[in-house]
Amino acid sequence: MNPSDNKRKVLMINTGGTIGMRASDQGYRVEPGFLEQQMRSMPEIRTPEMPEFEIQDFVPVIDSAQMTPAHWQKIANRISEHYDAFDSFVVLHGTDSMAYTASALAFMLEGLTKTVILTGSQIPLCQTRNDARDNLITSLLLAGSYDIPEVCIFFGAHLFRGCRATKASVYDFDAFQSPNYLPLGEVGTQIRIFEHRMLQRGDAKFNAASLSPARLGTFRLFPGVSAEVLENLLSQPLEGLVLETYGVGTGPTDNKEFLDVLHRACSRGVVIVSCSQCEHGTVSPRDYAAGTALADAGVVSGVDMTIEAAIAKLHYLFNQNLTSEAIRARIGKSLVGELTPIQTN
Repeated sequence: MNPSDNKRKVLMINTGGTIGMRASDQGYRVEPGFLEQQMRSMPEIRTPEMPEFEIQDFVPVIDSAQMTPAHWQKIANRISEHYDAFDSFVVLHGTDSMAYTASALAFMLEGLTKTVILTGSQIPLCQTRNDARDNLITSLLLAGSYDIPEVCIFFGAHLFRGCRATKASVYDFDAFQSPNYLPLGEVGTQIRIFEHRMLQRGDAKFNAASLSPARLGTFRLFPGVSAEVLENLLSQPLEGLVLETYGVGTGPTDNKEFLDVLHRACSRGVVIVSCSQCEHGTVSPRDYAAGTALADAGVVSGVDMTIEAAIAKLHYLFNQNLTSEAIRARIGKSLVGELTPIQTN
């Protein structure tokens, strides 16, 4: 894929996060306008190869630990409002919940044909030694020069599909990884974009889907897990649960009480999705008897989705006016490249 020759317009949406924080007596804090002030003093921003860009701050800017589905909607709406006026979009975001937001936007931005890149940093731009500068410059260059019709995360040296990425380190500048899907791009002495790994878009019209928070939860299995604890969680007005199972989707299926709890919840409409605790690999519930028993109880495979993508997908599907059975049927199907479809003979 060759860079575009035309100078593009990029909308940069600053939600907050470490990248634009300022040092204070209480530690780093977000401050409106501070990031733009820092960026305008960067000579690299004014070089000919950089696109035109406009910065719009969230009001208020937030730490990503404060991110909610309402904020996802706010970002999606902002992109929708300016979709025709800008060629691409960069969303500045804190690292802690970036993968959740990227996954949610991947589902919400239906019919997307423009580039949306989320980025941030481990060290604020205001510090002498930081990773913010490279992440900012490269994200702008990518958004301004390449056709990448996906929601992505750029961090360190890699461009990832947003709904495949997860945060892996609180220390490394390469803080994100994509365990079950290869990067869309790699950045070193050259920028390499892998077009064949991108989504093949249809002719659907762009739309920012509305998303109201669903009542969801997660539950991680561990040796000796209590069926009573799980039942207490499922007895709440819960609509969906991501069950973090072992390996290829196994659990303590010699525990009849545990299986009965799952079966009762599924029978009353709770959608329970099995995602592996292992970062690499896929949930194949029929490979072992311990997985088959979970499937027979009504638990559906999340295939090789990240936890973040599974949660975002459940939020999205519960807003589509679908029955629980219809949602279960869609969990294992790829909607925006969030999973690798299981090959059937």
